[in-house]
Amino acid sequence: MNAEISELVGKTVVSIDKKDDELIFICGTGEKYKMYHSQDCCESVTIEDICGDLDDLIGTPILKAEEVTNYEPTNSGSCTWTFYKIATNKGYVDIRWYGESNGHYSESVDFVQVI
Repeated sequence: MNAEISELVGKTVVSIDKKDDELIFICGTGEKYKMYHSQDCCESVTIEDICGDLDDLIGTPILKAEEVTNYEPTNSGSCTWTFYKIATNKGYVDIRWYGESNGHYSESVDFVQVI
């Protein structure tokens, strides 16, 4: 089920599983959210960088969770930067995704509730 990152606000994350280019946020309420991109043939969408410590998001309610994107056409297609800014009282994390394609594919990041 599609979700918005802002749905994390007020929830307490009890663990975050990171596998390659996928993050799974498990909340104390039992809800599970997955951040990923389903790759197609002529595109690449990956986690470019994580600024901050993901452990700062665990055990304390989420105070801020927002998505900011920047899209640019290029000579060979397009590229998109997607930033997820998440904060608790313990710290702040900025997850930066980078996507590029020939311009005919999605470069967006999926955030879905899986439970």
